[in-house]
Amino acid sequence: MTTGTSGGVWTYALELSRALGHRGVAVTLATMGAPLTSARWAEVRGVPGLSVEQSTWSFEGPGSTWEDLEAAGEWLLELEERLQPDAVHLNGYCHGALPWRRPPLVVAHDCPLSWWEAVKGEPAVEADVRYRWEVTRGLRAAGHVVVPTAVMREDLVRHYGPLGPASVIPHARRHEDFPPAQVREPFILATGRLWDEARNLEVLETVAPRLNWPVFVAGELQHPAGGEVRARYVRPLGRLPRRELAGYMGRASLFVMPARYEPFGPAVLEAALAGCALVLGDIPSLREVWEGAAVFVPPDDTDMLAGALRRLVAEPVLCSRMSTLARTRALEFSPDRMASAYLGLYADLDRVSGVASPAQPQLARAT
Repeated sequence: MTTGTSGGVWTYALELSRALGHRGVAVTLATMGAPLTSARWAEVRGVPGLSVEQSTWSFEGPGSTWEDLEAAGEWLLELEERLQPDAVHLNGYCHGALPWRRPPLVVAHDCPLSWWEAVKGEPAVEADVRYRWEVTRGLRAAGHVVVPTAVMREDLVRHYGPLGPASVIPHARRHEDFPPAQVREPFILATGRLWDEARNLEVLETVAPRLNWPVFVAGELQHPAGGEVRARYVRPLGRLPRRELAGYMGRASLFVMPARYEPFGPAVLEAALAGCALVLGDIPSLREVWEGAAVFVPPDDTDMLAGALRRLVAEPVLCSRMSTLARTRALEFSPDRMASAYLGLYADLDRVSGVASPAQPQLARAT
């Protein structure tokens, strides 16, 4: 299973690997990007049947180069030859078209062209024509494509053409990692970088002075262009360790994410598991996942956002009800359920590949 070593893809890969490990499936994570930190190694050691093969090639994304992606592809094929896995699980597009022994599973986590449309409000401008071509090749060569929402499947078809077999498998998180506190505290929580145009947290600077509760934002403060981002009205917490962030989620009464673009929303899932009432941007993907369990507002309508937050602050019974609805929905997205769905796809890919499995394997192995 390919992965970067930070961000949402790492969290997803680790969660799925843990759930598969509890089913007796050994997973090898093929990592690209920065080397694993000591904290990451500690996470790996806590997952049964998990091993890691590290590389320094860039993981597919804005910072990667074609030279890196090509070198990473050669490395991945060497790993396949050495490990003889029963399934190849790619958390990126471009390596889907490599000459694998078995058709790979390709999982979509985001779409830069859809991001541009949602964030910039205009048709996607292609700075790199090759990227669209390589993504298209990877998707069409995949034995199966997995998306976290039906909305994202529609986006992929719109930008890259018809897909072969494809399934919607939502992300999942362990509820034990996000315990609700016995008493909710009077504050509002958001997570992410204040300059992130997709999460759209900058609108909270306009809304925060109009609220009776403070708004805390947990996330990176060091801007990529240099310097530290400062806020006047929200209260930045900086980047928090996962356990500390879970503590804030467990105590917060409200979680807000007025996103313009979000393929699934893992942070929303974590906050919902922790018992927060949800106020979210009214976009199709978040509607698909949280319809009936969250309050939705147009991403750039600060008046409606302030009004929704003020109402939940002023009506504790309503806030408590929305908290219960969110947590009830979140508990449906269990790692065990996610693992079952993937195991079914791995088995299907194995059956149609026509390649014999390694003789008498002790454990199925996914790379």
